Amino acid sequence: MLFIPNQQDLKPVAKFSLVFSLALLIMAPTPLLFHLTQPFRAFNTILTPHFYSAIAAFNLVYITYMFIVLAEIWFAYRPYIVEQAQNRPGIMGLFFKVLTLGSYDVSEKSLHTDEKVIKILAALGIPGACFLHGYVGFIFGSVKTVPLWKTPLMPFIFLMSAVISGIALCIVTYLIVMWVTKRAVPIATIRSMAHNLMWFLIVAFLLEAIDIVFHAYVAEESWAILSALLFDKMFFHMFVIQWGCGMMLPLFLLLLPNVTQLRAFISSVLVIIGVFMMRVDVIIGGQEMSRSHAGFMKYKMPLWPFIDGHFNIEAFKEGLPAAIIFLSGPFILFFIFSRILPVIISDKTAEVK
Repeated sequence: MLFIPNQQDLKPVAKFSLVFSLALLIMAPTPLLFHLTQPFRAFNTILTPHFYSAIAAFNLVYITYMFIVLAEIWFAYRPYIVEQAQNRPGIMGLFFKVLTLGSYDVSEKSLHTDEKVIKILAALGIPGACFLHGYVGFIFGSVKTVPLWKTPLMPFIFLMSAVISGIALCIVTYLIVMWVTKRAVPIATIRSMAHNLMWFLIVAFLLEAIDIVFHAYVAEESWAILSALLFDKMFFHMFVIQWGCGMMLPLFLLLLPNVTQLRAFISSVLVIIGVFMMRVDVIIGGQEMSRSHAGFMKYKMPLWPFIDGHFNIEAFKEGLPAAIIFLSGPFILFFIFSRILPVIISDKTAEVK
């Protein structure tokens, strides 16, 4: 979610979502780096870029979008940064002086210019975010050896799943923070986010359903094993958890009039579960299929990094400990950022409504 000042209903959560998106963006490539045997070689794609590699080109997209988010945060918080640089002593005062980048002008004309720049960055950030998330789906869709991935709809499926999971995660995190800190929750903001989530949820469901219909209609030679994967091996994961609990149930809850905080929270949690299951089904399910279409392999996550009493780095990297680190990382970063920048626009002493 981007900081767009003209969206009055979303203004209370704008800076919150912007800083939260930075925390998520920083953690986004870490699972890939952790998975590599030689993670430091990943810098070669930056130092010696070329566009024959999809991953090397993706670095350019990622860095560009990171720059847009950082610039948007800087312009949105520039008055606060200047105030802290002028009034705060010690190391933090020096830190904020560095953040000012030498710009201390907070006149009305300067702030008006900042608002114009923010609008331009927001306009650039929307297609940048779409390209960033859609590009991940493009990489998967270009793998011809995996029938589950080989579809032109994969970039749009990944894009929509990123949109609904981003909105849902923002709703859940925002409500938890507001409840814990006992701040008044602007119900108009929650309903506006829930309304957007509802429409994007419909689009995401249609894209995933069309994808399965497309595979069934084309009925390539891989359809036999693909249908066994979808309607047998992954039936419960996909149709019960991913579609039933992660799409249909939250869509029904959001379609009911006068969305409440609790209903928006429950719906968002269900959407996050559904998107997580979608990623598990697509990524792990696709790799479980035999390349010869003879059957399926089975993935088993290592729960403990010790094998025969000895620490195993691969079991740690590919197992539950690493998953916990990656899932908690964005929230830890967001907590650190919230100690530096004010992310909540609300009266702390107000009661939760």
